[in-house]
Amino acid sequence: MSVFNYEKDTDGIVTITMDMTGPVNSMNDEFLPALSAAVERLTQESGLIGVIFASAKKTFFAGGNLHSLLAAEPGMEQKFFEGIEAVKREFRTLELMPVPIVAAINGAALGGGYEICLACNHRIAYKHKSVQLGLPEVGLGLLPGGGGVVRLTNLLGIEKALPYLLEGKKVTPEKAVAAGMIDETVDKLEDLVPKAKAYILASQGDEASSVQPWDAKDFRIPGGKINSPKNAQMAMMAPAMLRQKTRGLLPAPEVILDTAFQATLVDFDTAQRVESRGLTQLVMTPQAKNMISTFFFGLNKVNGGASRPKNIEKNLTRKVGILGAGMMGQGIAYVSAMAGIEVVLKDISHDAAEAGKAYSEKLLQKQVSRRRMDEAKAQAILGLITPTANDEDLQGCDLIIEAVFENIQLKNKITAATEKYLSDDGFWGSNTSTLPITQLAEGSARPENFIGIHFFSPVDKMPLVEIICGEKTSDEALAKAFDYTMQIRKTPIVVNDSLAFFTSRTFGTYLDEGGRILTEGCHPVKLDNLGQALGMPVGPLAVQDETSLELSRKAMETWEEMGVLDQWGEGDNNRRIIKDMITDNGRGGRHHGGGYYEYPENGEKYIWPGLYDLYYDESKTFDDEDIKDRLLFRQVIETLKCLETNVLRTVADGNIGSIMGIGAPIWTGGFLQFVNTYGLQKFIDRCGELEAEFGQRFACPQIVKDKLAANELFI
Repeated sequence: MSVFNYEKDTDGIVTITMDMTGPVNSMNDEFLPALSAAVERLTQESGLIGVIFASAKKTFFAGGNLHSLLAAEPGMEQKFFEGIEAVKREFRTLELMPVPIVAAINGAALGGGYEICLACNHRIAYKHKSVQLGLPEVGLGLLPGGGGVVRLTNLLGIEKALPYLLEGKKVTPEKAVAAGMIDETVDKLEDLVPKAKAYILASQGDEASSVQPWDAKDFRIPGGKINSPKNAQMAMMAPAMLRQKTRGLLPAPEVILDTAFQATLVDFDTAQRVESRGLTQLVMTPQAKNMISTFFFGLNKVNGGASRPKNIEKNLTRKVGILGAGMMGQGIAYVSAMAGIEVVLKDISHDAAEAGKAYSEKLLQKQVSRRRMDEAKAQAILGLITPTANDEDLQGCDLIIEAVFENIQLKNKITAATEKYLSDDGFWGSNTSTLPITQLAEGSARPENFIGIHFFSPVDKMPLVEIICGEKTSDEALAKAFDYTMQIRKTPIVVNDSLAFFTSRTFGTYLDEGGRILTEGCHPVKLDNLGQALGMPVGPLAVQDETSLELSRKAMETWEEMGVLDQWGEGDNNRRIIKDMITDNGRGGRHHGGGYYEYPENGEKYIWPGLYDLYYDESKTFDDEDIKDRLLFRQVIETLKCLETNVLRTVADGNIGSIMGIGAPIWTGGFLQFVNTYGLQKFIDRCGELEAEFGQRFACPQIVKDKLAANELFI
């Protein structure tokens, strides 16, 4: 019982304080034996009037053991199912006891932690920003299998429960009370257990206090069963809407929806078994393996500083200068000010700089109008941004970020003119998306303090920052860039220098392969639909319109000047498209009057009719799976090349970067994790098929063959 401290007071109240080995309480190997022993002891108690579940950790309970979930393989279904059912039996015994069970929630209670709370009769939480409650399992390709789907559906009703189950919403204690997820809060942590005891003492003689709603004789599920007339529209529309959202690529939401529906139709214990079968099914899928590996273990590595140089003191950026108040610069100014950093936003004219600041004002006013921020705070944040056209205002900046056009000469000129205004220990960041940092650093007097800080558009929404180290970039500059990225609440990945680095280089293969398929005669609507069917946010033609064909033309000109365009094998086809679309027809993209698509002011976009005349060949047939694999494998192969040549420093950076920066399909877990569950030999074989039919660009990188020979995965 060492991990579950069991104390009975003179009133007959037992407090079980969970204090498991390690930094958090979780459903590890200690959990079930400790829970079983505690429940058995409770059932034998005399004079018992109530039970409190509390925690000795900062978190109440962290959830399931994801290592064991990753280890579960096909063939282990029965054993896994029985393990889930064993935990549920203890929860069920607990909630059927004739005394009230109270959860004293001192910290985060997510996943399995909140399922413990749901198995209690009364839930009290410490009202603090560190306390979050919810069932986020769907984000890992799973469902809440410890009774979470069934109990929450019975507690709130199907309509109110679904957002928490299907979206994995996490809520504060105040919102949880309002939603009916918990019963009350306390303002002071030290009042939590006394409040729980007071509730138990006040409940003596009230039999209802020890009966869960779904065990009451007159229980009716809130809002009715899913087959009731009032829920008929939801029953009909919810599966179709969900399918449209997931495109059939993520099994977890569909299994959750089915389980929740059934929980309204069958008895409680049967619904529990349905839920257990659902988790057993999901935990064996490659989608769950991929999502657990990347969104939990990989993301924790990245945000935990695995790529940050060790033994360097943490740095706090107090004043940042941003050169260029356009789309990227204004976004960087906003996220920096939101983090409490003083910002100098410089452009060639004061009006241009003011226009850049106005972007932040617009975003802040939107938050005020939605009651997410008060006016005073919005004005305080806005006051941190100083628009200017004067270089001298940059004096004393800890960091200057250049965010001007992709032109080496222009960037070098700006560096030379303004680098002197940095503080003595300041560093320089370039927001370039393609140009080599080593080459840009040649314009710096202190190349060791020069680093790439690549943001993604729109900056206020995109969670990733790609940090690029040049040949002379110091560990100190890298540590400072990493700390600044964390300070502005972004996720940093760290890569080594190369043309277009990792994200732009890999994303470019998606655009290039889409262009090739188009010029081969494929119907453009089919092409973009298959890109989305694969799981990419949008098709290759639509996204190139958004990023701009004109921008691609300028990048190609730069790469041609550098002599690298053709060595990538992307020259001829891109030259053809640029000539056809821009030179001959003036189609530079959405923000240049239209590109592959037309964009009417009132109405939905549609394919530019001239595109059919240029490329579409109705006599040709294209296999859907081939198109999807071509679009996916090009990006996976490029990611593997980046890892093979040490552009990518870690697998975690590659997976997180491909998801958050490129838009890799969530079900893959990232482009490197995809290879693990696809199967290395199967991947090699498929590359061979694609190479034979479509060209050398699909040749499988040697690193996959080496991993296979060593019986290793990409971890």
